[in-house]
Parts: sequence; structure tokens; C-alpha cells
Amino acid sequence: MRQMTRYFTSSLALSLTTALPALAQDPQDPYLLDPITLTANREATDLDRSGSSVSVISPQDLDGRAGEPLTKTLSRLPGVTIRQSGPLGTTGSVVLRGAPSHYLPVVIDGIEVSDAAAGQPSYDTGGLIGADVMRGELLRGAQSALYGSRAISGVLTLQSARPTENGLQQQATVEAGSYNSWLASYGLTWRGVATDLAFTATRIDTDGFSALDENDGNFEDDGYDATRLSFYAAHELENGTLLGLNGFWEDSTGDFDDFGGDVIGSTGDDYTDRKSFGLRGFAEFRTGAVDNTVTLTRYRLDRTSYGNSFPTEFIGARNKLSWQGATDLGADGGRLIFGADSEKETAEGNGDTRTNGIFIETDTPLGTQADLSLSLRHDNHSQFGDFTSGRVAAVYRLREDLFLRASLGNGFRAPSLYELYGPYGDDTLQREESRSAELGIEKQWGEDSYLRATAFWLKATNLIGFDFPEACTNGWYVQVEGDARRKGGELDGRYAFGAGYAVSGSYTYVDNEVASNWAEVPAHTLNLGIEGSFATGTTAAFNLRYVADRPQDMEDYTVADLLITHPLREDAEVYLRIENLFDEEYQLVNGYGTSDRAFYAGIRASF
Repeated sequence: MRQMTRYFTSSLALSLTTALPALAQDPQDPYLLDPITLTANREATDLDRSGSSVSVISPQDLDGRAGEPLTKTLSRLPGVTIRQSGPLGTTGSVVLRGAPSHYLPVVIDGIEVSDAAAGQPSYDTGGLIGADVMRGELLRGAQSALYGSRAISGVLTLQSARPTENGLQQQATVEAGSYNSWLASYGLTWRGVATDLAFTATRIDTDGFSALDENDGNFEDDGYDATRLSFYAAHELENGTLLGLNGFWEDSTGDFDDFGGDVIGSTGDDYTDRKSFGLRGFAEFRTGAVDNTVTLTRYRLDRTSYGNSFPTEFIGARNKLSWQGATDLGADGGRLIFGADSEKETAEGNGDTRTNGIFIETDTPLGTQADLSLSLRHDNHSQFGDFTSGRVAAVYRLREDLFLRASLGNGFRAPSLYELYGPYGDDTLQREESRSAELGIEKQWGEDSYLRATAFWLKATNLIGFDFPEACTNGWYVQVEGDARRKGGELDGRYAFGAGYAVSGSYTYVDNEVASNWAEVPAHTLNLGIEGSFATGTTAAFNLRYVADRPQDMEDYTVADLLITHPLREDAEVYLRIENLFDEEYQLVNGYGTSDRAFYAGIRASF
């Protein structure tokens, strides 16, 4: 089991989009194998054996981007729209394939971090930066059969540092730049004979710029500061049992602008304090022919917003206990996976709910050319009773370098505690339900070039919206009549040429015809990138993003970023990052500002 765990953690350093030479390793360590996905099925799966659409963010994708919002990296992936109400630290969200952000659960280090006390719970990505993440996966399509409630458009998983080499490894980054911004990050990992340890500490501070657009007369800078700590520890006993504990703690303060904007004499009094922690304990052991994993997680977020010095407090928590078993199906490499979990959500002042679930999955190779995954899950919600979700995903290899993928699934979202019992709630609300499908093809050239095309479709019913009846000052949450649909297509490609050069890109089209108040997104999003390495060791990466046919008559925009890195020695490098290279004036959310041209310089060292 120890060798298998080492293989998984080492594989995390690999990228879906970049084939890197094998790193020098200790002879006792296994060699790095093909890239894997940890989320598309309930066990680690080679990417070319997954029928679901998934993108992987590798450590190499984040080099030189320690202080950059992680949403910038996510925005380069197909299907992604980013909403941010101002500078770093203001409210941010990830919209996938045009579905609302509360349809995309976010899991950090095995802990779901959606805000249980929010009106429609989602994870606020507004303060998340590259220094806090080592690896990520974006899984698309309805995934309630794997992840339960809320997993309607997909699942985003993020992971902090993990050991990939024997002995002690340390890394430090210092960055400074525009808007009086600075960042310091330190991490260490250690791998012994039977023990893995990791620790990361990050501090960021920035004066920011006005959240409401300065071109509309707003003048006050809205700053942000945050401290984040994360840790990981795992130890294998002599009998093969692996015991582990990991977690994180974060304390942040971010300014924002209320709807009235900046007014002389009353600025600087709109801000949000957030304190959160997550904790996960796990045990992996074998009983007979069954591999078992038992996990217990705890997440709590205390969020207090001060508008005109008046505090509004939200406190939410989530506790989850889960067990998963897995065993081989015959000698052809098939697996049977099964288990159960129980989750309790609490929102202070609005009560709590509990969801109990059981699940089963079969992952079966069909000869040498195809793989089929079938998943079934049954949930019992303390408020709404039972719901059964399923998913089928398949991949067919026409040739060694040509794949067909398809998946079909359904999902649900139970109303939040705030929607049920908050001041605008209605305890008669029913769960939202959805169906989704996708069909894709992928062609590969060598180890580092590919082109993917995917068509997707999503339908949701029984949606929960907000209504303002006539002669009513305050509205309330209601069930929306009719269905909501999204459909569209994605292209995603990369072509490597020469020695160290590559071009990459993604394009997303989303049909915006919906019958509800779903999130409005651009119809067309195009990302283009080019990267190169030079004889001096200097590398450069240029990324351009074009967004067109936007909702609410918002203007189209084109924004570009540039990253240059240069080695000081084998284990240290300096970098320069220029955001919004051409100083474009644009908005992600109507009325809210974005960064002018900004410069950030840093030094990164390993020892």
C-alpha cells in the first residue's frame, strides 16, 4: 500500500497538458507513469481510460504565479467563466458551462469548502492565489452519482503541497508588485521510509483598487490581506495500514464597495472578515480482498461583513464521515467500488440538515480498446427524502492516439439552510434536479500535443430563484417554473514544436437561451497561448483571452498577460509577470472594476 500511495502522490506532479522528462529519483522510488485523474472516478484512473471530460492543473502551470489569482489559471480552461466583483479578495466565483457557481462543489485537500451559511452555497474564489495550490482538477458534467448534492455542472478539486521525493525538500517564494502588493510563501515536504509530511505558510497583502469601477467616479482602494497555513501527515504501520491527517487554516480581511459606491466621508468602512479551517483524518487498510478507506472531515467558516460599520455574521459548518471499499473484478483489471457516507450541514441561526448516502461503481475494461464506468448513488436527505443519481461514462480508443468519450448523468441540489429557514426562506422548497450529457473526441500527436472537441448539454428543473411580488418590499426564495437548459461546445488543444516551444488554446461556445434566472455568461470565449524556452534558460509565456457576445450589453474585451522567468542557478529563478499587458479597460461583473496594467516580480528558490 505504501508503494501505491507513493505512486499516487508522485503522479500528482504530472500535467495533463505537459509531458515532462522523468525527474531524477531514488532507485527505491517507482518511476512516474502516465498522468492520472483522481476525480473522474472514485479511484485514480489513467486519463486515457476516463470517459469524463477533465482538465488537470499541474505545478508547472502555476510556476511564477504565486500571487496571481488562481481564477486566472482556471479561466484558461475550456468551459470556464470567472466572475469577480473587483480586486483580489472581493467576491469571486467559477461558472462552468454556463451553470451557476453553486452547482460546482469545490474540494480542497479532500474537504468540501462550499459556504454552508450562504444563500446558495458555493466557494468564494475571490482571494485564492496560486501559492496555495500544488495541483488541481476540473471535472465537468453532472457528478452527483460520485459527489452527491450540488455536483450538477462538475467538481473542482485543489490540493496543497505533497512529498514527491525522499528526504527534506523546501521551497520559498517572495513577490512584490503593483498596488503595493507583496507575498511571502514557504513550504516544506519530507518523505521517510514510512512517513510523509508537508507544511505550507503563505501571507499576502495588497492595497488593491476600487471594487466599483473607478471610471464611474469611485476612488477608494479596496485592499486585501490573508494568512493561510496547511499541513499533511501520513504514516504507514507495519501491517500496511496508512493513517493520515491533513488540514488548513485561513484568516483574511477584504474590502468591498456597497451599492452606493465611494462617498467622501464614509469610505473604508465596507469589509469582510473570514476565518476558516478544515480538518481531515483518514485510514487506508486492507481486509481480505477489499481495499478500505475511512475518512472524517470537518469544515467551518466564520464570515462577518461590515457595511457602514454594521456587522452581519454568517457561520456555517460541515461534518462528514465516509467509508469506501474496492475490490478487483476478475483478472481483466476491472474494479468494484462501494461505500457509504453521512454529512451534516449547519448554519448558525438556520438549523441543520443531514444527508446519508450509499454508492456503487464498476470500472470495467471492454477488451483492449474500451473502458466503461457505471455509477449509482442513493441519498436520503433529512428534509426532502430520497433521491437516486446515476452516471455512465465510456471511452473508446479508435487508435492508440485517437479517443472517443461519452458520459451521461443526472444530479440534484437540495435547498440550502438559508433558502429554507433564512429571513427570505421558504421551508416548502423542493430540490433542484438536472440531467447532463457530453460527447467528445481527442487526437494526440506524440507525448505533448493534442486536440480535443466536446459537445455538452445540461437541463435543470425545479430551480430555486428569488421573487419580488408587487407591493412587497422584500422578496423571498421561490421555485421557478419551467426548465433551464445549457448547451454548447469546447475546443482544447496544444501543439509542441522545436525545442521548448508550444502553442495552446481553448474555445468555448455557450448557448444562452434559458428559462430562468441562471447565471448569464458570454457566448464566446477564446484563449490563446504561446510559450518558449531560450538558450539562456529564460522562458516566456504569453496568454491572450478574448470574450464576446456578453450578457447585459456588456462590451467585448481582449486581455493579455505575459510571464518571463530566468534561472539564477539550478534551484532558484526570478520571474516577471505582467497582467493586462495592453492596459485594457473591461469588467467581469457589470459595474465592477478590473486591474489596469500591473507588474509583479518575484524570486523562487528550492533547497
